[in-house]
Amino acid sequence: MIQDISKTLSWLEKHPQVLKGIRRGIERETLRVTFDGNLALTKHPKCFGSALTHSWITLDFSESLLEFVTPIDDNVNHLLNFLRDIHRYVARHLNKERMWPLSIPCFINSENDIQIAQFGSSHLGRVKTLYREGLKNRYGALMQTISGVHYNFSLPFSFWKAWADEKNIKIEKETISTGYFHLIRNYYRFGWIIPYFFGASPTISSLFLKKHQTNLKFERTKQGMYYLPYATSLRLSNFGYTNKIKNNLDITFNNLNSYVQCLKKMLITPSEEFIKIGIKKHDHNLQLNHNILQTENELYTFIRPKCTIKNQESLLDALLNRGVEYVEIRSLDINPFSPIGISETQVCFLDLFLTWCILIESPQMSKNELQHAKKNWNSILLEGRKPGQIIDIQLNNHYVFLDKIGEIIFKDLYRIAKILDNVTSSNMYHYTCNQLIPMFYNPELTFSAKILKMIKKESDNSTGLKLSEKYHNILIKEPLEILNEDDFIKEKYNSLKYQNYLEKK
Repeated sequence: MIQDISKTLSWLEKHPQVLKGIRRGIERETLRVTFDGNLALTKHPKCFGSALTHSWITLDFSESLLEFVTPIDDNVNHLLNFLRDIHRYVARHLNKERMWPLSIPCFINSENDIQIAQFGSSHLGRVKTLYREGLKNRYGALMQTISGVHYNFSLPFSFWKAWADEKNIKIEKETISTGYFHLIRNYYRFGWIIPYFFGASPTISSLFLKKHQTNLKFERTKQGMYYLPYATSLRLSNFGYTNKIKNNLDITFNNLNSYVQCLKKMLITPSEEFIKIGIKKHDHNLQLNHNILQTENELYTFIRPKCTIKNQESLLDALLNRGVEYVEIRSLDINPFSPIGISETQVCFLDLFLTWCILIESPQMSKNELQHAKKNWNSILLEGRKPGQIIDIQLNNHYVFLDKIGEIIFKDLYRIAKILDNVTSSNMYHYTCNQLIPMFYNPELTFSAKILKMIKKESDNSTGLKLSEKYHNILIKEPLEILNEDDFIKEKYNSLKYQNYLEKK
């Protein structure tokens, strides 16, 4: 079962200030759509400046897939208000378009309608566009229209110093990297709890199913969308945002060096399948290279160790040079019940859960154990709300009921919540626990159950259109709180100026 961490929590309760200064950042993706729920075929709006160099408003895969990026923040409310300001500004300037509020895309008539994001004529811009061309040729453009939220999380240095002192080890970059890989392993063991609560993509269109052979018994809504009755996040499953090698990677998360070496190997190892695509056809480039991964970003995992990149270094070199600085959580669907795709409750839960992942024991994981952990995730993604759902808690066919595991985890989370509430002079963490724990006993309270009920009644596109219009009307009426109009105008011109500089180098 799960380790008893009463002593560790007692230690933390005596040193609550070590958790002061948790830092977070959010990246939210959203498709631009027309009034009738079709993919917007227009170019990235010029009023948002350069998608290559803008600090807050950029593009993901396509010209219509916006990505909003917040600065790193140690205050939850300030973070969410900053993200909301970006949404408010964009809503005011989208004219006849709206922001799609679901992870699974709107109606797309043809994959040919999906225009790859253009980043200009600089070397960096051309590489970013060609990388996306490679993704299209490897996995199809449709998969790249699936949207999500990424949550970047780091604990303060004061925590790592106290953590190292408690273990009688020297605090250095390797110590902190070891700590984050400790977290990552436990995220694989227990992180399925996130799509159980917050997964919001239980439906999928027939276009996605055509690409997969399956024995799963999908049901069909009256409007033609397919769904699994107890699914939580098809976006995270093999039917959604995945790559063809994800389940066959020779990768573990036991230490930084082995992780980096494994990725470096994939970056230089040709793939027989991708060799068939070719590098160039006539005068048209098809992909950056034919290796297993074109770049580090092509590794689609539920969580990634990250480090701020400086100058021209790669992510892997940055990790080796300075160690892991934060983790990127990649298993959040768009929250369809929030105008900005994520809520305070979700942020607070992630803070609690990720802190807990550091506090409990985290033995090294073999490749076999990692595959067992992924089976737990797959069970939750495809049938997480099934009555009597069980989890292989020790990754050795030792099954426990989901609600019993939830009780054990939340017993610890309530104590961590009290610490964080004291540190932040709030009650938002305790409130979060109270909001979420009933979901174990009544799965109909989960995001996936609620959105499925709406979609079965109204259809996916109708639900998305109604929510997008509702949120648009809310956002355009709200005043900016953190930023102002001049901040956005200044950022627009600075981004265009910097892109122009890059293109003249």
